[in-house]
Amino acid sequence: MYLTRFRVNTARLEGRRLLGSPHRVHGAVNAAFPTSPSRDGAGPRVLWRVDRNGISETLLYIVSPGRPDLTHLVEQAGWPASDEPGWTTFAYTDFLSALHPGDTWGFRLTANPVHNIRPAYVKEGERTKRAAHRTPRHQMRWLLDRQEKAGFEIVRKPEERRLLPQGDEHELVVRDQTPLQFRRPQARAPEKTGRSGDVQITKVTFDGRLRVTDPEVFRRTLTHGLGKAKAYGCGLMTLAPVRGKEEA
Repeated sequence: MYLTRFRVNTARLEGRRLLGSPHRVHGAVNAAFPTSPSRDGAGPRVLWRVDRNGISETLLYIVSPGRPDLTHLVEQAGWPASDEPGWTTFAYTDFLSALHPGDTWGFRLTANPVHNIRPAYVKEGERTKRAAHRTPRHQMRWLLDRQEKAGFEIVRKPEERRLLPQGDEHELVVRDQTPLQFRRPQARAPEKTGRSGDVQITKVTFDGRLRVTDPEVFRRTLTHGLGKAKAYGCGLMTLAPVRGKEEA
């Protein structure tokens, strides 16, 4: 497994066009591999995420079973005249193998928190409709409901650090929420609404602190993704060392 970081040149028109469409990024990421990445669910898949860290830095992260070649992205949306290669790839397997129960990490996850609803016009027993969670409270609950089966637990705050009596029990924040609507050439996947070929998703980025409970299951979460719309930049969780004294 590999973890790759690519800095997008947002001063270039092609860089901004790329970021304007998750479908374009999806295609550019897939083009980094000589054979199309597997999506059958049997093994690790290619995951990606865009982080906008202020005005001057936009980073594309990719987790993949094979090492990517991002030469085409450097030419399209990087700094092709620079002496630097334009991206950095890290061996991820050793890091994943070293995860142990009780390890505590800071994390970032961009996901598509959804739930199934039954509109008034849909009869009992008929197919329900997938809808996005709209409020931070419901979005956080979506993640908390999945933590156990994903091999981790989000660290709880001590009572003296809680700002609210309810809703602030965990080291977890919603950093941003981005509703997206775009067209794809062919509608193949079920995560769609509206006209054929239209995709509507809501990207939510979570920052927080977690504790590993089941390393094997957690490795699967990190390499298979969490939630829906993985092809469009959702599902990738990355970890960072916890700074300062941990407060459980």
